[in-house]
Amino acid sequence: MCIGGDYVELLTNKPLLLALACVLIAQLLKVPIHYALTRTFDMKLLNSTGGMPSSHSAAVCALATAVGFETGLGSPVFAVAAMFAIIVMYDATHVRYEAGQHAASINDIYKQLSQLFDDLRTVNDETRDAVIREDLKTLLGHKKSEVYAGCVTGIVVSTLFYTFS
Repeated sequence: MCIGGDYVELLTNKPLLLALACVLIAQLLKVPIHYALTRTFDMKLLNSTGGMPSSHSAAVCALATAVGFETGLGSPVFAVAAMFAIIVMYDATHVRYEAGQHAASINDIYKQLSQLFDDLRTVNDETRDAVIREDLKTLLGHKKSEVYAGCVTGIVVSTLFYTFS
């Protein structure tokens, strides 16, 4: 339980603040990077998972870098932060990315079945309301390049902060 001064310590925790700042920076970078690559402006990317750069990777790499600056690269705390970053980035490129691919396949199967049922209803002269369903979210994980860009973003932001502060 935080009492009094503990809140101030929380608000001055540089590794935590840098990790949070990198989430924001990475999310803000998604819109112009997406525009540069596709020539489409998509503000929904500000509040989405997936995309370039990975905000999860930026956060955990900023955190690990900041902890390294604060406690040294040989400290057990840095080891924990580094392993946490590795696990998060692995998850983003493998588990969550594959879940997004599965969601895309399920969405495609659903659309094909819906079309089949619509065709069968037409043949049988049935007039039933179609079930309306939102597509499963497919932008869950990241490509390796997106994770790499997020990682670099986090390391650069933390390094610049500790170099110039």
